[in-house]
Amino acid sequence: MIDVNDLRKGVTFEYDGQLFKVLDYHHNKAGRGNASIRIKARNIRTGTILEKTFISGDRVQDIRLDFHNVQYLYNDGNFYYFMDMDTFDQPALPNSLVTEVKDFLKENLEVKLTFYGNEPLDIELPTSVDLLITQADVSVRGDTATGVSKRVTVETGYQVDVPNFVKEGDVIRIDTRTGAYVTRVTD
Repeated sequence: MIDVNDLRKGVTFEYDGQLFKVLDYHHNKAGRGNASIRIKARNIRTGTILEKTFISGDRVQDIRLDFHNVQYLYNDGNFYYFMDMDTFDQPALPNSLVTEVKDFLKENLEVKLTFYGNEPLDIELPTSVDLLITQADVSVRGDTATGVSKRVTVETGYQVDVPNFVKEGDVIRIDTRTGAYVTRVTD
């Protein structure tokens, strides 16, 4: 058991038989009485959001999570398959767990999977990924005086705004936390 005062963003805990990951945390201490701790947490299995206020001194069940470095293999339409880099096991994650990060997954990308027992729960991407541009509009000559950008499509189907000088066939780096263009990658 852990005290609710120890809950912070990113901490995973068990409450009412469900697993939650803290998204937001606020500690409020009034002049008198106990402090209140207000959290916003995502149910790891269902994706629903829980907003709960605890009183200082309340306790929740902490859980032990395991982390495995895995390599993304492929998607069959229903599941995303990965290979554990140490044991060569191939865990599969349902589409519902991968929806937030699927635009950045490409074959052979190394990511970190979070496991609770033998159940894969969450996926953690590197902070940036390099992706090939598969479709881009042609730049108009002379349209460089202002910071003009254009929308391109990368190999995963994700669309991102890039500077006008980036063209089809270039490899670009995308920040996986924001989904924004970072730089053009040179060979």
